Amino acid sequence: MHNLKYIVIFIFSGLLSFQSKKIENKTIIEKQNKMISDSLNWKILGQIKFIKKKHKDYGEIDFPVINEILKKKSGKKILMSGFIVPIDNVNYALSKNVFASCFFCGKAGPETIMGIKFKAGKMKLKTDQYVTLEGNFRVNENNVEDWIYHIEDAVIVKGN
Repeated sequence: MHNLKYIVIFIFSGLLSFQSKKIENKTIIEKQNKMISDSLNWKILGQIKFIKKKHKDYGEIDFPVINEILKKKSGKKILMSGFIVPIDNVNYALSKNVFASCFFCGKAGPETIMGIKFKAGKMKLKTDQYVTLEGNFRVNENNVEDWIYHIEDAVIVKGN
């Protein structure tokens, strides 16, 4: 009878452990699904229009018109993948294309690049390193001397 008591306790604790794991796994899956739904890709970022406006320093130039989907994602945590492109000795951008065919070479538009501000500060990365970043998305429609898209407080979650 004494052994039966231990067997019942063992089975019961195993069932509780299984249920706990099931709840934990469900929570992880829900978080992953939420992250995926709040993630971006280059196709969505490419759905942008431009309108010509007067600028006090540059004359008439194209200003971006950000669509409502992207405006709603601004300020939210997202995942974004792309190629690392160096801007200078300490700053990087995330690009849809490798450096040889990126925005700076005239082979792509400004919607194919995203400014990065890393949470950890200065990073040492390789040109054309393919990474997935997690961070806060921000859009810019007004400052022509800044990126249209940004990822701030960025952390590399894949690719280093």
